[in-house]
Amino acid sequence: MILTHVVACSQNRVIGAQGGLPWSLPEDMKFFRETTKGHIMIMGRKTFDSFNGRALPNRYHIVVTRDPSKQSFNSTESSPVVFVASIEEAVKHAEPLTAKWGDEVFIIGGGEIYKQAMPITDKIYLTLIHREFPGDTYYPEIDEKVFTQTERRDIETPIPFSFLTYLRK
Repeated sequence: MILTHVVACSQNRVIGAQGGLPWSLPEDMKFFRETTKGHIMIMGRKTFDSFNGRALPNRYHIVVTRDPSKQSFNSTESSPVVFVASIEEAVKHAEPLTAKWGDEVFIIGGGEIYKQAMPITDKIYLTLIHREFPGDTYYPEIDEKVFTQTERRDIETPIPFSFLTYLRK
């Protein structure tokens, strides 16, 4: 199993503001959609709530929440949703599902989930927006002693950003 962060952040590490994204980058949204489709995603409850009560199609959702017993969601066979109490429980739940949903499991936020998962993360897909934004949720620093940047693709419009890939050394 490969644990992969998929995240967009600004130069000042902002990943969210008031439960949403502080920017609109259609190319990044397309990358997220194409990358995660057919795979397992691990996320925090606030990230799940940002989907406006709808599971994303053709993905297995594992939601980390402080009280999973109080959570319920009408999931479908093509978009299951389960609630767990910790990152460790999420990973354990995902392991036997990789035969059906793919070996790469995506951690999609928010800030605290990224931080907790960083020590066990194998790969990072980072969309780095070359601008600062105000926000209330942040992505942790990537330790360059632990991760090596292996790919970079720069885009200039609508605002300058780069698709970066990091692998654990």
